[in-house]
Amino acid sequence: MLLRAANSVRGSVPSAQKPAASSSLLLTENQQLVGGPPALMEKLTLRERETVLKQGRRKVLNRGQTLFSQGAKHDGIWLIESGRIRVFYTSPLGREITLAYWHVGNFVGGPEVFDTGVHQWSGVASSNCSVVQLPGKELRALVAEIPNLAIGLIEGLSFKGKCYSALAQMLGTRSITQRLAHLLLQLVELYGVEDPDGTVIAAAFTHADIAHMVGATRQWVTISLKRMQEKQIVQSKRSQIVVCRPDILEEMRGSAAD
Repeated sequence: MLLRAANSVRGSVPSAQKPAASSSLLLTENQQLVGGPPALMEKLTLRERETVLKQGRRKVLNRGQTLFSQGAKHDGIWLIESGRIRVFYTSPLGREITLAYWHVGNFVGGPEVFDTGVHQWSGVASSNCSVVQLPGKELRALVAEIPNLAIGLIEGLSFKGKCYSALAQMLGTRSITQRLAHLLLQLVELYGVEDPDGTVIAAAFTHADIAHMVGATRQWVTISLKRMQEKQIVQSKRSQIVVCRPDILEEMRGSAAD
């Protein structure tokens, strides 16, 4: 469970900390995926890290700026040094589904990691970010020289494959209402800050952001949150969501109909 059921009327919610360096945000019921993958550079020595970063090209992005686009030519990966990158797929009709939000220590730009093919989805900065691009040609040479970097890439790609498989399972087996309740509890776990009225989700996620994660429209999310507020399950405070009754969200996550 992402959040244990409450013992009191409002629910006892542990105060949340900022996400760990390698944490991630994605729609999944697999608890092993919630903490995020090992950081790509975690197993490298100081000298190996310096060697890798020397081949990189640092880039700073403002919130909302595109890092790479679906269908564009692929060339390597980006290592996140600060901020958060949202990766998403856009259907032929223009509808978006968020695959994950990746944090510091993660890399984005797969599943290709070298210099062939095109991007299968897009990446955009959801906060101000600093990234280091490792171009495909240089990255190929580095993995031949540094075995732990190759292992890190394999582990990262394996983790991402599990993430996207888990997302497909959620979209295929859970109702939209269940997915929304599940996501709210996950946001509490990652970004929750105790408040007199409950637990504030202290992170900037719009109704559209939430809709893209649960596979719904922005209008549906807005209406659903309004209904939850009328039932005092959540509140809106300074453009942030306050979860007042996590115990009810737990029940909704377990069995709900759209």
